[in-house]
Amino acid sequence: MILGIDVGGTHTDAVLIENFQLKKKVKVQTDNANIMSSLLAAVQEIALDGYINNIKRIVLSTTISTNAIVSGKTDRVGMVLQNGPGLSPQELNSGKDFFFVSGYINHRGLSMQTVNEGEIKDIGEYLRQENIQAIGVAGKFSCRNPQQELSIAEILQDEQRNISLGHRLSGALNFPRRVATTYLNAAVHNIYKGFVRQVQQFIRETQMNVPVYILKADGGTILIDESLLYSAQTIHSGPAASIMGVLATADIKEDAVALDIGGTTTDISVFAAGIPLLEASGVTIGGRKTLIRGLYTKSIGIGGDSAVRIKNGIITVGPDREGPAASLDGALPTPTDAMIVLDMTTLGDKQKAIAAISSLATQLHIDTVSAAQSILDKTVAIIADNVGKMIEAINNKPVYTIHELLEGKTIRPRSVYVVGGPAAAIAPGLASLLGYPYIIPEHSEVANAIGAALARTTAEVTVLADTEKRELIISEEGIMEKIPHNFSSQQAIEAGKEALRARAIKMGANLNDLEMEVTEAQEFNMIRDFCTTGKNIRTKIQIKPGLISLREARNQ
Repeated sequence: MILGIDVGGTHTDAVLIENFQLKKKVKVQTDNANIMSSLLAAVQEIALDGYINNIKRIVLSTTISTNAIVSGKTDRVGMVLQNGPGLSPQELNSGKDFFFVSGYINHRGLSMQTVNEGEIKDIGEYLRQENIQAIGVAGKFSCRNPQQELSIAEILQDEQRNISLGHRLSGALNFPRRVATTYLNAAVHNIYKGFVRQVQQFIRETQMNVPVYILKADGGTILIDESLLYSAQTIHSGPAASIMGVLATADIKEDAVALDIGGTTTDISVFAAGIPLLEASGVTIGGRKTLIRGLYTKSIGIGGDSAVRIKNGIITVGPDREGPAASLDGALPTPTDAMIVLDMTTLGDKQKAIAAISSLATQLHIDTVSAAQSILDKTVAIIADNVGKMIEAINNKPVYTIHELLEGKTIRPRSVYVVGGPAAAIAPGLASLLGYPYIIPEHSEVANAIGAALARTTAEVTVLADTEKRELIISEEGIMEKIPHNFSSQQAIEAGKEALRARAIKMGANLNDLEMEVTEAQEFNMIRDFCTTGKNIRTKIQIKPGLISLREARNQ
């Protein structure tokens, strides 16, 4: 059996899956100050039916990293950057703790200027005096040769510091995105580490000696201990869980929109012919464009617990949440209270919901039921407007799915799949505004937990082979090897697959579920004095994102 848990901002959902069949589902309130208590509460309900001893693995999704970044509650980070010639520091998102240092690698991976050890030691002293323990190191072409990043880290390393290295987070070029990725990985490390420690304590207290995974932004899983090296990859874990949940609970074949309506936010995602879209260059969060591989999602600040107010005689819904619904002793009326008044749900105390909505109705000079309907209509209109804007934005640029680039593809949704607690109340009005039918998959209220439970482990490597230098580099794994002058593209792919296999197993993948695919393959001749002197070979290989195989599920 697989235990899937989605730790949301409002609720923690847990499901037990056996052979792709849902055996049990539970939903408890999330205690954001004590995540372990929420996990224990969910598992205690699972344990009532005696299933707990049959669990073979646990997979979690969480919003911990995302919320820390969006709310600005990350750690202070010292960034050591080798920008080299051609890129002004002003073009990077720098601050007083950003240091642009000498030494750099060129585009071929050659060291053109060495690291200045004294300069790095001075920076280390500043970081010590400022008590900055989170450090990021990134070089413009470190993915072509990581040696200088490693040298800087060695000089700065001590027992108290955590150092994020740009070349380990992505093998793709784009220095501004590598800087942002490295910064965020360092900024959320301690916060995410605290979450991991709570999960580990939870495992000890429940005495479940089973592997524990976390869901990443690309919809794939990674062993939770291994994920500490790649904290930033858990950004968008929650939205990724909703996409995987829709994949697991609905048979999508067409262009479609999927919505996960939670208590705090609504996550919007898009499918092209049944395949989820991918952020090809990397996700954007907190205004920072990264190299973090992720599914294409948009989170908006509206959900069942969004605060409802009257401003200048007009109803506003969200984007903030001031606690639970009034029916559950919250301070302000919410869309959930409106749904209760309209007899769409029986959650909480109906009289408290009526009282909260009535206070707004008085200000609007209308009856309570009309006020409740206006709140629901406003909520639906905000979601529908954001869906329209997202589709327009997607159709103004190339469309990438998790498998390929779709040349000239225009997304034309034929249906909207709605999951989450308020799905039944929101979906009809939403479909009316969007102009296409809605589908609410079975077990939609716990779709995220189902998606997390059934996601396969994913990984990606970037291979660079330079036959003139006779060198092969796989930066994500820190691999640098000598190769013969006649090294071929096919040999580069095979070397990449071998490294990817080892990386995936380290991340917790099962050998029976390694579906590899080449996502990029390029080969260029290098010319000097009108003669070919070698080849530059580049290739990317991934474990295809998706659901675990039936064979793998039966082993759980």
